[in-house]
Amino acid sequence: MDLRVVSGACHCGKVAFEAAVDMASARRCNCSICRMRGAVGVSAALADFKVTRGEEALTLYTFNTHEAKHYFCSACGIYTHHQRRSDPTQYCVNVACIEALSPFDFAVVEVLEGVRHPNDGGGGRAGVLRFERG
Repeated sequence: MDLRVVSGACHCGKVAFEAAVDMASARRCNCSICRMRGAVGVSAALADFKVTRGEEALTLYTFNTHEAKHYFCSACGIYTHHQRRSDPTQYCVNVACIEALSPFDFAVVEVLEGVRHPNDGGGGRAGVLRFERG
């Protein structure tokens, strides 16, 4: 575990947050929504994540089982975080929203099997994404 206290915001800055995130948990998922949004996420306990500005600007999106709760800024549309279906005691925080951090700071990111979700008898590792600087 590599726990760090971070600050972050959506693109327009209307939504801001602070969190203690586990940098060692960086991952992607291949489920339908994660595949389309392409975000790298890190885990934070629910108690360790706080919206510091713009909670009223957050829009909630759920689908399928409606267990995972995905939050987006209603002004700029950026996904900031979601409450995980596989572990509802955690948020997955969008790395691209964290100050001074980029998804491209991770050379290798594990991709989890979300198409066959762990709560549905699937799960595990689907593969990895690699980033190599040109």
